[in-house]
Amino acid sequence: METAETRNRKASPKPGKLGREVQARLGQQLRAMYDDVVNQGVPDRFADLLNRIDGNGNKDKH
Repeated sequence: METAETRNRKASPKPGKLGREVQARLGQQLRAMYDDVVNQGVPDRFADLLNRIDGNGNKDKH
């Protein structure tokens, strides 16, 4: 007799596995994208906002 548990095991496919070459290539691409984002820096308007927030926080501490 088939139970709900055995039906669920049959219905769920095995997870796919990526080869080492594919994993390495994905890792290279992700690092390149991350480096591009990091090199863009913080936009001036965000830096100004962070400075204003930080400045308000300092007033409360003194």
